[in-house]
Amino acid sequence: MSRKKIRLPLTGRCQCGQVSYEIVAMPLTLYACHCSECQRQSSSAYGMSMPVPKAACKISGELKYWNRVADSGHTVQCAFCPVCGTRMFHLPSRNQEIINVKPGTLDDTKWIDPVGHLWTSSAQSGTCIPDQRLQYTRQPKTFGPLFAARQAEYEAEGA
Repeated sequence: MSRKKIRLPLTGRCQCGQVSYEIVAMPLTLYACHCSECQRQSSSAYGMSMPVPKAACKISGELKYWNRVADSGHTVQCAFCPVCGTRMFHLPSRNQEIINVKPGTLDDTKWIDPVGHLWTSSAQSGTCIPDQRLQYTRQPKTFGPLFAARQAEYEAEGA
């Protein structure tokens, strides 16, 4: 099965439509995180993050923010819709040039396929993690390999 090609701009919204966004640059990467915090925030077996350049993301609507400290010691600012509560973005203090979009909020999710999986040591039993994807038992020291893996996929797709 071939994956659907990404088409810009990417658009997305919260469940109630109060908050929406448009992204005009290709995502830097897309990964799944199996840490207990992502499991809790997603109410699922894992959360996904799609870093994009902050300057390439236009947000419409009012957001509420909540800060948490990650295991790394870095602060993560979490943005969500104040009406329906949908988690929209994370703003990591470790890199203030990016915004981590929660890709389940995209209008078109057919192309989503994480290039890597983080915190596999906390993965729920029964979760299938493809062998051909990057895997980290905890937080990677650098996200460079995750960015490179997504870039290689863009090149293979002719993007």
